[in-house]
Amino acid sequence: MQLRIPGPTPCHPRVLEAMARQMIDHRGKEFADMLGRLTPKLKQIFQTKGDVFIITSSGTGGMEAAIVNTLSPGDKVLATTCGFFGDRFAEIAETYGAQVTRLTFDMGKPVDPEAVRRAFQAAPDTKAILVTHNESSTGVTNDVKTIASIAKEFGAMVLVDSVSGLSSIDLPIDEWNLDVVATASQKGWMTPPGLAMISVSQTAWQAHAKAKMPRNYFDFTKARNFFEKGQTPWTPAVPVFFALEVACDLILAEGLRNVFARHARCAQTAREGVKAMGLTLLTDPKCASNTVTAVNAPPNLDVARMQKILREEFQVYLAGGQGKLTGKIFRIGHLGWVTENDMKEVLAALAKVIPRAMIQA
Repeated sequence: MQLRIPGPTPCHPRVLEAMARQMIDHRGKEFADMLGRLTPKLKQIFQTKGDVFIITSSGTGGMEAAIVNTLSPGDKVLATTCGFFGDRFAEIAETYGAQVTRLTFDMGKPVDPEAVRRAFQAAPDTKAILVTHNESSTGVTNDVKTIASIAKEFGAMVLVDSVSGLSSIDLPIDEWNLDVVATASQKGWMTPPGLAMISVSQTAWQAHAKAKMPRNYFDFTKARNFFEKGQTPWTPAVPVFFALEVACDLILAEGLRNVFARHARCAQTAREGVKAMGLTLLTDPKCASNTVTAVNAPPNLDVARMQKILREEFQVYLAGGQGKLTGKIFRIGHLGWVTENDMKEVLAALAKVIPRAMIQA
């Protein structure tokens, strides 16, 4: 089977094997020891010396944690959005009462750093910027480094959704001065869904001390206090913790730079393969994601039928478009446990199925 959606992604056999272990006491020494081993490994992959916490939730929970722990109702927030998940980040901030200004870009286009600069010049008292590192709904990777440097010129915090980026695409958190970064286990981490991992800078901690948005389950103070005891505040998804530790070992054994290079090769294989079929990409190659490729569907291609044939006859699973892009694009995921040969198998199946999924005039 080729599960090539942007997540959940295939799990390495050693990761699956780890989940078969018997449960342990999540308030006991064995869990504390595991958490003590796992957290430094996460810090290496996050490329940070700051705090990293593991929350039993989806990636969206990590995004919510980033907002409620650092902001207060009424705070001015600049939300950059170029797709479905940028909109989600903005909606979370709005739900908790932030004064959100949306800086919106066309689907398939990246966030323009100069537009970010103009937005800060218009509202220099903006408290934070929300950035989607890798917009998996459109296959765009944003220039987080430049965006963050601009935000810091105006003293704003940088809150980043890297759910589908971190561990697969380079994101040096400390070097780029990112304040809160959230990711999730089911993407490039080769682990089942269930965990959000989130980094917290010293600037974010200072903001946290003054933040007044309501929080309980996602409270960083609770997370830190329990971490000092080798625990999580709430009952953790213990089997996914087992799995994540093994996945981190695999990533670190391969080497971060090698992992990033492998994802770049897989992405290039996917992009070149679809273009060889006469198809076009939604995104410019300069901003194209190395974890998901968004392909424009020809006007006479029935995307749902194509997905159905791929699934039922070839055991290949691709994602369609979301929101306004439903039926207009399809997406090939290439993140986590993936090789160039996997991409070649997907492309071979795709070449056979597309002619069969065309709507006859």
